Amino acid sequence: MTETEDTTMAMAKAAGSRDPAVGLRAVASLRLLVDRLQELQVDNARGRGWSWQGIADALGVSRQAVHKRYGRR
Repeated sequence: MTETEDTTMAMAKAAGSRDPAVGLRAVASLRLLVDRLQELQVDNARGRGWSWQGIADALGVSRQAVHKRYGRR
């Protein structure tokens, strides 16, 4: 397992902590990670010619939502 995988697994474990301070910090960190991964994959999809509708379908959101969030970059 890589260091990144170890860190991600530690965050996931901490998200289930009975201590709300630990759990909430971990959830916030995981949210940032997911946001960054989604951004990278939207850029990847657009670079490969995917339509906004195709990306929206894959993410389970509306085309407008994806375009609003990523279209102006």
